[in-house]
Amino acid sequence: MCGITGIFDTRGKRDIDREILHRMNESQFHRGPDEGGLHVEPGVGLGHRRLSIIDLSTGQQPLYNEDRSVCVVFNGEIYNYRELIPELQGLGHVFHTRSDTEVIVHAWEAWGESCVDRFRGMFAFALWDRNRETLFLARDRLGVKPLFYALLDDGSFLFGSELKSLLAHGGLRREIDPCAVEEYFALGYVAEPRSIFKQAKKLPPAHTLSLRRGQPAGQPREYWDVRFTLDNPLNTTEACAELAHRLEESIRLRMVSEVPLGAFLSGGVDSSAVVAVMAGLSNSPVNTCSIGFADPAFNESEFAKMVADRYRTNHHLDMVESDDFDLIDTLAGLYDEPYADSSAIPTYRVCQLARKHVTVALSGDGGDESFGGYRRYRLHLMEERMRAALPLSLRRPLFGTLGKIYPKADWAPRVFRAKTTFEGMARSSVEAYFHSVSILRAPMRQQLYSPAFKTALGGYDAKAVFSRHAGKAGTDDPLALIQYLDLKTYLVGDINTKVDRASMAHSLEVREPLMDHELVEWLATLRSSDKIRGQEGKYLLKKSMEPLLPDEVLYRPKMGFAVPLARWFRGPLKQRVEESILGSRLADTGWFNRDYLQHLVTAHNNGSRDYSASIWTILMFDAFLSNVMEQGRPS
Repeated sequence: MCGITGIFDTRGKRDIDREILHRMNESQFHRGPDEGGLHVEPGVGLGHRRLSIIDLSTGQQPLYNEDRSVCVVFNGEIYNYRELIPELQGLGHVFHTRSDTEVIVHAWEAWGESCVDRFRGMFAFALWDRNRETLFLARDRLGVKPLFYALLDDGSFLFGSELKSLLAHGGLRREIDPCAVEEYFALGYVAEPRSIFKQAKKLPPAHTLSLRRGQPAGQPREYWDVRFTLDNPLNTTEACAELAHRLEESIRLRMVSEVPLGAFLSGGVDSSAVVAVMAGLSNSPVNTCSIGFADPAFNESEFAKMVADRYRTNHHLDMVESDDFDLIDTLAGLYDEPYADSSAIPTYRVCQLARKHVTVALSGDGGDESFGGYRRYRLHLMEERMRAALPLSLRRPLFGTLGKIYPKADWAPRVFRAKTTFEGMARSSVEAYFHSVSILRAPMRQQLYSPAFKTALGGYDAKAVFSRHAGKAGTDDPLALIQYLDLKTYLVGDINTKVDRASMAHSLEVREPLMDHELVEWLATLRSSDKIRGQEGKYLLKKSMEPLLPDEVLYRPKMGFAVPLARWFRGPLKQRVEESILGSRLADTGWFNRDYLQHLVTAHNNGSRDYSASIWTILMFDAFLSNVMEQGRPS
């Protein structure tokens, strides 16, 4: 795993300032502490920080083709590189290393922009072809690895693995995009392709971007999408056998490493399945890492130990105190833009633990999206059955009115929260799902924003993110549609962002066998009833794992990687919340309604409402303003 960055003069061959490029590169030192390298020629500068995983002795970057006319900087892993090497050698290409990076330069020479179609892995790379005067950027299909870019007013094009590398250049305007703020308060992250800054963008997953010297910057091009066909004829027994085979293949590919390798083990179904299969493929005990919580309501460590004991892993457990909230400013600095998933705290801690023992860790991320594991999926399907009974033209006025007048009941289980149900019934399927996953829902955001900020938004609503993706989903199956939406939004913007920054903060590479694109494509051919059957989510995965894992692990209620926010905000973080949310920094933006901020704090503190998720979201926005907007500017 590594960090990449660079500068490209779109207008000509102006000299690249080597010191600026070095500064951009070193801002990502944590992503690759083993080695650093720069390539500079007229009009082009590429930078790379290396975390050595494969071909430790000769895999340095930037890496070149035979005549050094093609140069690449690369973050990630091409898992099928060993299959591609003989094919490329057969086409006359000569290899000087044993690294997957060298496959990229020769694949570009052989297949051009379509080279990405041949890669199986997680990757973000930038390639300069001097003969074609072309800079080519690419990002993997599911957005595991990040890639930011910006076109400056003077025609300089910047890119980097993290926003901080673009900020280190000194020429990027720190002008916040109001639409990005709207997305953040709805979703807890800024959705691709936006970044928090107007001038910077994220290259979306499964996209490439080509820039040719002297020509206007083009638009990103999509090279892959998942299609939920739901037409696989396999019965349950056959599908379980096929799934077991595909899981084994995906995990075997991700166990190739020349440095210590292990796995996260939370005690949930996904990570337990990965560890169980790893154990069957490994000649030595698997290294496993878990985080336990002092608060038993959040502690899954006993289930992790159950799996570790069964497979006799080298198990490492760290207990985290319930009041482990001292990472707020650290996280704000890591993520570079507002990010509100509080499970980033335990994720940071488990990466910190894992790095003491391994350099590469396999995770179970992506399982909920592809196998149908989220509880919200089952609730959405229940509401969909009710929505199907009445047309939207009748539902919207009837249930919209009931939703407005019915009191909110945060204390009750969701199935009994009639206000939430009424609000969902008044919407279309896509609107209802967006409403259900929003942190601050539309009525709350309307109260949160000042009149000046609403004017700046110009009517923009973050639900446009879901509407845009839904238009490309190619399915009206209720489960498949929201799985597609999550693969395009939540998985990329929340899960992958969280794990990439938390792991890279500790120079740890995390690999994701459940996000293998061939596995995801195959799972999308299965019937939705293979994923959710009755009230059982991840049906097929659990059935296929029954020979390998105990029922106590497979069929217990999902817990998740949560932290006790509500208690923190009424206790040890009470003063920080009041100082941040009611302080001058948010007030000085002119974007927020202070009376509503006061309401959120007061109602939460007196116990009349649980506003913990909303307060955390606002708190992390304030931390972004403090740690990114006010600090870290180049001298």
